[in-house]
Amino acid sequence: MWFRLWLRSSALRYRTAGVRAGVAKRTLLTGSHYKGPTEPPLLELTTGAHLAEITSQYGDSLAVISSHQNTRLTYSALHTQSTSLAHGLKNLGVQRGDRVAVSLGNNIEFALATYATFKLGAVLVPLNPSFNTLQVASALKHLDATHLLIGLETNLPRRPPRSNDGLLRELVPGCEGAGAIASELVPSLRRVVVVDNTKGRGGGERYKAFSKFPDVLEDGEGKAHLSEEGMGIDDVVNIQFTSGTTSVPKAACLTHRSILNNGKGIGDRMLLTHKDVICCPPPFCFGSVLGYMASATHGSCIVFPTECFDAKATLHAVQQEKCTALYGVPTMFTAELELLARGEVEQKGFEHIRTGIAAGSSIPKELMKKLHRKLNLTELSICYGMTETSPVSAMTTTDDPLEKRVGSVGRLMPHVEAKVVSASDRTKILPIGKRGELAVSGYLLQKGYWNDPIRTAEVMVKDENGKLWMRTGDEAEMDENGYIKITGRLKDLIIRGGENIHPLEIENCLLGHSRILESSVVGLKDERYGEVVVAFVRREEGLTPNEVREWVREKLSHHLVPKYVFWVDGYPKTASGKIQKFVLQEMGAKLVAKGEGL
Repeated sequence: MWFRLWLRSSALRYRTAGVRAGVAKRTLLTGSHYKGPTEPPLLELTTGAHLAEITSQYGDSLAVISSHQNTRLTYSALHTQSTSLAHGLKNLGVQRGDRVAVSLGNNIEFALATYATFKLGAVLVPLNPSFNTLQVASALKHLDATHLLIGLETNLPRRPPRSNDGLLRELVPGCEGAGAIASELVPSLRRVVVVDNTKGRGGGERYKAFSKFPDVLEDGEGKAHLSEEGMGIDDVVNIQFTSGTTSVPKAACLTHRSILNNGKGIGDRMLLTHKDVICCPPPFCFGSVLGYMASATHGSCIVFPTECFDAKATLHAVQQEKCTALYGVPTMFTAELELLARGEVEQKGFEHIRTGIAAGSSIPKELMKKLHRKLNLTELSICYGMTETSPVSAMTTTDDPLEKRVGSVGRLMPHVEAKVVSASDRTKILPIGKRGELAVSGYLLQKGYWNDPIRTAEVMVKDENGKLWMRTGDEAEMDENGYIKITGRLKDLIIRGGENIHPLEIENCLLGHSRILESSVVGLKDERYGEVVVAFVRREEGLTPNEVREWVREKLSHHLVPKYVFWVDGYPKTASGKIQKFVLQEMGAKLVAKGEGL
């Protein structure tokens, strides 16, 4: 999913929100070790059972609005139709524990598939819709996925729709003929369900071997509620990829208990109620907890303006649906503000907004001010997390002082524990104000990386008392009141527009080019994207920067393409031969300032 997070939401509206949002009393700490509040108690339900409970309270309230599909579902309809889809998928052979991959944009089908999978006790695996054939096949094979739900087209920002015909034919040769499917790329794959998202262009009828989403839904209509006998709240129900998938991906395994309670905690801190309407343009392959779980645990409504981000459609959805919350990443907010500045969208209809979430990189101060003035997003503070922690572990409250909402990532969520330890001796808890590696413990931890005990053991460790901790890889410091400040990353992760990018994936791709001899990839600060990808390449003569970019675009995805490409004859290295990436970042910043690298 997702990623390293800095989320923004906060409040001038409620002055007693700290108590209501589940925040421990302030007690001065002497060491960088802090426990979050123990109230409210955790929900001890599966996601399916919780949806049934919320439906009994708010059945007639809107749960999902898909503006681009002109479709609205109440909680009763969401519950009923997702049960029908679950029965339909069961008839296609989906069993408890099966990995069901979903490659869709933000639409009603994704919402139904999410809950249908959960109700079956199968494992939802959201895929980034921008993945190419190699990435999809790699992800499916790594998980031994049995079923795939995929759109006939993929919609990406500022691009014409991409047909998935080539991907499907490569994945399942002979899919035009009827009968059982066979995929050499993914031997475990048993069935494919296609969603016609072509807006009338069609094409799904050519795939005789695949099932059509409406047929699967209809096949399960009118059937009784599914039994949860034998299903546990600690069963893995969601797998989120945390890195690229062209080699061996890291796939974080999350449970009913972890995602349901994390979503509730996020919504509590945002002060969500059944009257809130949340506009959610970020892709749901990353944001299912922030979106579905946060809204559903409070009976709120979530709005999908389009399948992929479109600034104008987002603003229009906010205006038309009188949204009270707006999600996004800094690049999305910037694009929306630019439309308002150019007069392409009227500066009205935003008075209902009171809160929001900005995922990904931190928002520049000037951008925050503009969001206050132009979009009424006055409730801005910060929270922090990672995919492996379901994802949020710390978040400011609505009554925190401004300096804490700007200069920290808040304090711990309920039922979460954290400590800052020495990078050289992780058994040593550091004094207040000292920087070290942040470690997190509690219900929110992943069960591990799928089929990867070695990398799981690298980040999930037990202390002397047997308590399990997640090493975040982030450098942090903690103050005497338990506020956490993230001061850097111990890893080389690049966060571009809210998406996590691992340099090694791009470096390996570049080394596959016949005229690239060596490469190193780093991130550089960028006002629009937070960070951008920069490649330092040792090449054979004649290679151009655009050829480098096209190679990455073809072999990987568009968001992994380097913005800047610099030619080098060698690299600054340590005595052991490791490239000193911080030196490259310094070099890159100077070169960019001179206008080079484009």
